[in-house]
Amino acid sequence: MGEAAGRLWVVGIGPGDRLDLTERARLALAQAEVLVGYPPFLRSLGELAAGKRRVATGMGGEVERCRRAVELARSGERVAVVSSGDPGVYGMAGLVLELLREGAQVPVEVVPGVTAATAAAALLGAPLMHDFAVVSLSDLLTPWDVIEARLRAVAAADFVLALYNVRSRGRPDHLRRAADVLLEARDGSTPVGMVGEAGRTGSRVTLTDLAHLGQQAADMLTTVIIGSRGTFRVGDRMITPRGYRL
Repeated sequence: MGEAAGRLWVVGIGPGDRLDLTERARLALAQAEVLVGYPPFLRSLGELAAGKRRVATGMGGEVERCRRAVELARSGERVAVVSSGDPGVYGMAGLVLELLREGAQVPVEVVPGVTAATAAAALLGAPLMHDFAVVSLSDLLTPWDVIEARLRAVAAADFVLALYNVRSRGRPDHLRRAADVLLEARDGSTPVGMVGEAGRTGSRVTLTDLAHLGQQAADMLTTVIIGSRGTFRVGDRMITPRGYRL
């Protein structure tokens, strides 16, 4: 196969359930000869990955994974890099595009996907109806003092806030620390929704408030949405009014 036939897709496969996979994503996966990704994400594709070569690397192997995808595309392969949620939201799109800056170019398409934040919001009601921010609590690539500064800015500006990567074995206290920072500017009664494995079978929904957030069980698959001053609860749903006159 000639070099001109090479092509690269960075595909958002959504939060986990294949019902949330877009038609554009299905088309890209169907056209690809090689699928590159984190092993659990590749396995989640089921029959959509049948008959295709796979290149998999574990957690921490993101650079190696994307570099290999670029090499394969430059050699003439049709390659899809699989990314959970949306590839441009804490996903692989930026890394792939950075690696493509130098050397032979190939056609590349970023295929959007349903994010953990929007999947979680749908299960919680309508908490993202007004301006919101998204912050990851992982300090593997971003120093904690930078994360803390961003949390303070979000709290002061009264954004609804979606938190990713809220707790792991190596970061057991980050959610509590984040809650303490937010409580400096936001009332403890602020509604909070927590969704474990949003968009997957067995999703877990917990409603609490900011004062009790740090005490809640959570892991790397938990997405937390913290309301603004205008957010309120109706039964088991959170609503952030857009401002329409009723």
